[in-house]
Amino acid sequence: MCADVTSLRVVMAQLDFLVGDISGNADKILAAAAEARDRLHADLIVFPELTLTGYPPEDLLLRPGFVGQVEPAVQRLRAGIQGITAVVGYPAATPEGLRNSAAVIGAGAIQAIYHKHLLPNYSVFDEKRYFVPGATPTVTTVKGVRIGLTICEDVWQPGPASQAAAAGAQLLLNLNASPFHVGKGDLRLEILRRRVAECGLPIVYVNLVGGQDELVFDGHSQVVNARGELVRRAPFCIEGLYPIDFTLGTVVEPVAGEIAEEPGAEEAIYRALVLGVRDYVNKNGFSGAVLGLSGGIDSALTLAIAVDALGAERVEAVLMPSRYTADMSNSDAEQEARALGVKHHVMAIEPVFQAFLDILQPVLAGLPPDVTEENLQARCRGVLLMAISNKTGKIVLTTGNKSETAVGYSTLYGDMAGGFAPIKDVLKMMVYRLAAYRNSLGPVIPQRVIDRPPSAELRPDQTDQDSLPPYEVLDAILNGYVEEERSVEDLIAAGFDRATVERVARLVIVNEYKRRQAAPGVRITPRAFGRDRRYPITSGFRR
Repeated sequence: MCADVTSLRVVMAQLDFLVGDISGNADKILAAAAEARDRLHADLIVFPELTLTGYPPEDLLLRPGFVGQVEPAVQRLRAGIQGITAVVGYPAATPEGLRNSAAVIGAGAIQAIYHKHLLPNYSVFDEKRYFVPGATPTVTTVKGVRIGLTICEDVWQPGPASQAAAAGAQLLLNLNASPFHVGKGDLRLEILRRRVAECGLPIVYVNLVGGQDELVFDGHSQVVNARGELVRRAPFCIEGLYPIDFTLGTVVEPVAGEIAEEPGAEEAIYRALVLGVRDYVNKNGFSGAVLGLSGGIDSALTLAIAVDALGAERVEAVLMPSRYTADMSNSDAEQEARALGVKHHVMAIEPVFQAFLDILQPVLAGLPPDVTEENLQARCRGVLLMAISNKTGKIVLTTGNKSETAVGYSTLYGDMAGGFAPIKDVLKMMVYRLAAYRNSLGPVIPQRVIDRPPSAELRPDQTDQDSLPPYEVLDAILNGYVEEERSVEDLIAAGFDRATVERVARLVIVNEYKRRQAAPGVRITPRAFGRDRRYPITSGFRR
């Protein structure tokens, strides 16, 4: 603990917790509190939202046996946290129901408890399914400073912050599990400045970091003073304990510290994808990752993400050429594997493909070739990748992007076969931008892969634009139709071709059944398929 009575040192515990591992998370809390006390000489350490259970615990909260583990863990923290005060998020069982809460722990006691007031029930959040809201402010005292507590949504809307100020708080803490999407950093700072204008208090905003299924929590914990000025920000997507000092006088004033840079869009997305892949693979106990490497830009980017997430020694690439694969595709794929230092195999699918054709000959005889034969090739590759996964314990990473996923330009049980889809929420034009960004760190994707027209290479001289509008047009329509929920007529009025918009909208709607069977993937937009955008499969809606 800091001996200086004229200052207060607060540590923002921007850490990565494992959902459901209450005992392991308690160990991590105790270790962080001891480090903050002994190495950083802190008075107070603040952890993220629902620290003990990890976030989001989802329907684990409906299991009595799970919730029953929480209170013994809280009591373990009460006994173990000494010489420092800690604010820890956890689900509290109360007579009124389960609450999303924060406990102030120190000197062998639970000194105060706060229950979250505002329960988000939109986008990826469904807290009203599990929790009942709190209604009263909580103000606790640390080293003579009156500190108000809030949790996540409590600062995203008016009300709780001003209630804490009215209850006498001089400083506001906000425990968060705020997931990443493009533009979230600027939005958070804007929200904090609104709350400061409302309550007149400095705010310490502590965010979770790490991947949890589709969600990535990017950290960027920060402190804003009572004038709305950003005075401290922790790094993006990096675990750590980040201190901030406050001078104590007539007002509580944060001392300006290091402000981590806000990454540009491409860097932020790429790093979020890397973190999401790393945590999904590691937290689920896979030995590594395997993927099909086609010589196209999607698989090249996915390979780079996998290597940056896991290390080359844990990643395996498989080249699976067919009768339609161009020599340059094989050459580019081998170059990518060598550049990233990964083990790779070449497994031609022609014998398997021909065997399927022979078996199916009584059914296919006399019928012209069509998408059936194309999908067979993709499914041959899926079988090979899943066999390698079964034998090695490596997860199969699928390589489809959001543009393809949206319109169903993919094969069920073929290129969709796998356990995780790193670029599932990345539109095709952003794939190109991310490839250029990754090459700026070191050239690993051949320029020819970026420049040549994309192709699935499932029939002679095929390109994606044989079946789809140019990606510049497709992505713009998808941004309006999917991300912004604009109608077909709105998009036509904005200048898009009627036939093209109607076709894209129809493809998005009728391919919901495919997306329901797709692997989970990292969410980077506010309207990702899956947790965000939940449409019925069976529906008469067509516009």
